[in-house]
Amino acid sequence: MKAFVVERYGSEAGARMREVPEPDLGEHDVLVQVRAASVNPLDVKIRDGEFKLILPYRVPFVLGHDMAGEVVRVGSAVRSFAPGDEVYARPRKDRIGTLSELMAVHEDDVAAKPSTLSMVEAAALPLVALTAWQALVERADVRPGQKVLVHAGSGGVGTIAIQLAKHLGAHVATTAGTANVTWVQRLGADVVVDYRRDDFETILRDYDVVLDSLGGETLEKSFRVLKPGGLAIGIAGPPDLAFAREINAHPIVRLATMLLSARPKLRARRRHVRYAFLFMRASGEQLRAVTALVDAGAITPVVDRVFSFESTKEAMAYVASGRAKGKVVVTMG
Repeated sequence: MKAFVVERYGSEAGARMREVPEPDLGEHDVLVQVRAASVNPLDVKIRDGEFKLILPYRVPFVLGHDMAGEVVRVGSAVRSFAPGDEVYARPRKDRIGTLSELMAVHEDDVAAKPSTLSMVEAAALPLVALTAWQALVERADVRPGQKVLVHAGSGGVGTIAIQLAKHLGAHVATTAGTANVTWVQRLGADVVVDYRRDDFETILRDYDVVLDSLGGETLEKSFRVLKPGGLAIGIAGPPDLAFAREINAHPIVRLATMLLSARPKLRARRRHVRYAFLFMRASGEQLRAVTALVDAGAITPVVDRVFSFESTKEAMAYVASGRAKGKVVVTMG
């Protein structure tokens, strides 16, 4: 079968389309004929080696973190799925590889595809929807009337997080470029800060939660818009010790993550707020909750561009450019 494979870390030239063996099927696995798969900024970062410290995939490996498709075979212990079922999934972090014609996924990571969505639309959801859910529902426990700031509202995570926060009853602010201000307002943002014209820290005050996908200076400024006790959740890093423990990292890696997160943790404590790093995990159960919201009309996926599977390298380059509004998807014919 064909798959998009990282053969060496560090550059665009290190990944290409090639033939690979079909995946083995475990007793709790579902074998999916992939119809569409997303290309995410995470894929670019992994290809370039930015996550080698905490996600040391051994080359060559197939890239890709979420997909939609049709079940073609199930393992002997699987009872929840059958051949012909339309599903979507974000496989667990040690079993990535959705940019392929066939994908074996543990049944616990799979959910029935929302009936209201096409394969392309469904493939755009798992990674970003699970990230938003785990940040706003699981970590922050957002309640009606709270104030939530979502950075980069026109991005993949941002477009879903705005909609989810509004569904949870929050007052939502976001940052976006001039061209996207009206567009993110239509997604549900109550306040939009045009980062090309204004500095969000001079405008926003007393927020309960910040979801930051940018890191660096944006994260540190975010501490200053939180009320005492508020929570900044970073998905761009730096990773913290809690995450290193969660992935059972080597003691040296644990020490490195503790040092990397020392500065933002200290800055947060000085302002009497909190910082937590989030690297989303696979969950078929949470995807089923997302499916219910999608089919009820509360969340709509945003697809910027669709590429053919043969043009995956071009899709990666487009994502790396930072110009995508919503998600980028490749289709397998």
